[in-house]
Amino acid sequence: MKVGRAREAAVDWVTRYARVRPDFRGAYVTGSTLALERDADLAPTSDVDVVVLVDRAEAPPKPGKLEHRGALLEVTYEPWSTVVSPETVLGDYHRAGPFVRDCVLADPTGRLALLRERVARDFADRFWVRRRCAQAEERVRDGLGALDAAAPFHEQVTAWLFPTGVSAHVLLVAALRNPTIRLRYPAAREVLSDFGRLDLYPALLDSLGCARLPARVVRRHLATLAETFDATAGTARTPFPFSSDLTARARPIAVAGGAALIADGLHREAVFWIVATLARCHTALAADAPHEHARRWPAFAGVLADLGIHTPADLRRRARSTVRDLLPRVSAAAEEIRAAHPGIRGRGGHPPLTTSDGSSAVM
Repeated sequence: MKVGRAREAAVDWVTRYARVRPDFRGAYVTGSTLALERDADLAPTSDVDVVVLVDRAEAPPKPGKLEHRGALLEVTYEPWSTVVSPETVLGDYHRAGPFVRDCVLADPTGRLALLRERVARDFADRFWVRRRCAQAEERVRDGLGALDAAAPFHEQVTAWLFPTGVSAHVLLVAALRNPTIRLRYPAAREVLSDFGRLDLYPALLDSLGCARLPARVVRRHLATLAETFDATAGTARTPFPFSSDLTARARPIAVAGGAALIADGLHREAVFWIVATLARCHTALAADAPHEHARRWPAFAGVLADLGIHTPADLRRRARSTVRDLLPRVSAAAEEIRAAHPGIRGRGGHPPLTTSDGSSAVM
C-alpha cells in the first residue's frame, strides 16, 4: 500500500468514528510515516500513527492497532490540553516533530493550522531543541529512578527498558530526527555516524546488554518471541494500554519487523523491541493464562540472561549505571550535535519572541 492511500484511510477513519464524538477537537498523524512521500510504499512492518484530540481532562482508552480500508492504523486519544499552546508543543519532544510537517487530518476549530505554523517556524530554534533534549534526559532519570522492586519481574523489565531506550531519543531529538519507538537504535546509530560520534554507540547498546550478542543468539530470541506472541494473541483478554500490539494484526510489526532488522545485519538493534514485546506478552499471560506464563518464563529468563539480567537487582544496577555513566556522555554528544547541526539556529539562551506582526524573533 502507498503512504498516500494509508493516509486517506486514516482521514476516513477519523471522519467516520472520531468526528462524531461531541468532545472531538481535531486529529493529526505522528510517527515515521510523516517523513515518507505519498507515493512511497508503506512497509508491512509499519503502521500509521493517528492522534485524536478530545476536550477531556483525561483521554479515553486508546483503540490501538486496527485495520481500516486496508491500512493498519495505530489510534490514540489525547486531551486537547496537550496542544493548548505552541510553547507546550515546542517543549515536548514527542509532540513537536509532527507539526513541522503536513500532519493535520482534521481541524474543525482551525487552531491546529495556527499551531503548526508557529511550531514549524520555531522547531529548530536552539532554545527549543535544548528544551526537548532536556525533557528526554529527565525521562531517563525519572524512569530509571522509579523502578518498583515489588512489581512482578516482567513488569520491572518493561519499567527499566523503556527509559533506558530514551537515551537514544536524546540523540535523535538533538539532530531534529523523529524519536521513533521501535527503531530508535538504528536511527540513533545513523545520527551518531552522521555527526562523527559512533564511538558512543557501543555504550548505548551496552546499556541494554546486547553490544556483543551474535546474530544467531538474537535469532533464537526472535523465535522465543514468535512462540510467546502467538500464545499471547490467542489468550489475552485483560485490557492493557499495549493490548492491540499483542494481536494477530500486529504480528508483522512485532515479529516480522525483528526478522527484517536481523536480515539487514541489525540484529543488536532488534533486541530492544524483542524484549519489550516479550515483557508485555508475559504481563498479559500472567493476567489471563498464568500457567502459560509460568511455562514460557524459562525461555524469557534465558533471553534476559543473555543480556546479563538475572534478577531485579541486576535491573537496578544497570539503571544506576545508565544514569551515572551513560547519560552524561549522551548529553555531551547531544550538545555537540546541536552545535554542529546546520539546521539549528539561534543562541539558545532565551525562547523566541513573537513580534507584533506575528513573526518570530530571538532575544
